[in-house]
Amino acid sequence: MSKFIPGPGERLILPTDPCLQYSGRIDDENPDAPVFHYVCSFIRLRLTGGLLKLALTNIRNCWENRLGVIVDGEQTAVLLPESGDAVIDLSGYLHGGVNDVMIFKRQDSCHAFVFHGLIVAENAEVSAPPALPERRMEVYGDSVSAGEVSEAEDYCGKVDPEHNGQYSNGWLSYAWQTARLLNAQLHDIAQGGISLQDGTGYFNAPDYLGMLSCWDKAAYNPFLGERKPWDFARYTPHVAIIAIGQNDAHPVNFMQDDFDGEQARQWREDYRRLVSLIRGKYPKAHIVLSTTILGHAPQWDEAIDMVCRELQKTDSRVHHFLYEKNGCGTPGHIRGSEAAGMAKELAAYIDSLPGVWEDA
Repeated sequence: MSKFIPGPGERLILPTDPCLQYSGRIDDENPDAPVFHYVCSFIRLRLTGGLLKLALTNIRNCWENRLGVIVDGEQTAVLLPESGDAVIDLSGYLHGGVNDVMIFKRQDSCHAFVFHGLIVAENAEVSAPPALPERRMEVYGDSVSAGEVSEAEDYCGKVDPEHNGQYSNGWLSYAWQTARLLNAQLHDIAQGGISLQDGTGYFNAPDYLGMLSCWDKAAYNPFLGERKPWDFARYTPHVAIIAIGQNDAHPVNFMQDDFDGEQARQWREDYRRLVSLIRGKYPKAHIVLSTTILGHAPQWDEAIDMVCRELQKTDSRVHHFLYEKNGCGTPGHIRGSEAAGMAKELAAYIDSLPGVWEDA
């Protein structure tokens, strides 16, 4: 039984209601209280009536935490409490007739939230939205893939402004914009500050977890609770993008400083291992290796290209993609308009791959 009790004239739509559509890598081990860790994951439904409240528990790690809400194409951001249970009233965003509502995770694991249900009018009609697209994408990336600081449009081509998470919006990430251009589902396995290897990058200080430790998890941030494995049988993408290699220069830019040194060689071997692990889960998918237009030393892209050429000797569905302004487009995070340009380039490239949308 839910701890959230609807009031007079209200009823509770439980998380297991068949009218609710979910998308993304969601920890639903407890189907009555699914946990959202990953950016760009969402809940969607259609309903009538002028009442909609969201029952959740927020688990804060850092920053201010906001959820994205889209009603019939109109988007807003809703500030969450720092931690604990809450009922968020979304009624003011509804209109007469049928409302198509999407509630999505704007940010990475700066927080997680537990979804307990939706409170609607007692006489509201609730129905499922259109089916998810048949095409499927997955992105393994860092803050750029997560859409961090993407709403700071006044800082295009500049370093980031001071912020507390309010500008981060996965909807504007190149990852989700690419998926929308291609009419594809998206699982965005993206985390700000993450690198490839443990002990480098910026994520989960002071232990610094890398993508090799997180790529196969349904819940991956130890600060937010138990780490759990993901069941890969639940989602098979047609194309997987690996966009890692920009935070790896912290604390030492070893790829730039000593390309043939032991640390650089080990990174290339570990990168090859990540690609091979993902290939093992998705035998038929196209795998696209990339970084982004965020400023970084070109030696990282050279290292990725070296790994790609070696893999291509036995795997024709591994590719290396470079943007027109790869590594030199901006010193700060990618803003929404800049991500739109990246998405156009990436979508065109993906669509050009032979047989990319054949059933994976």
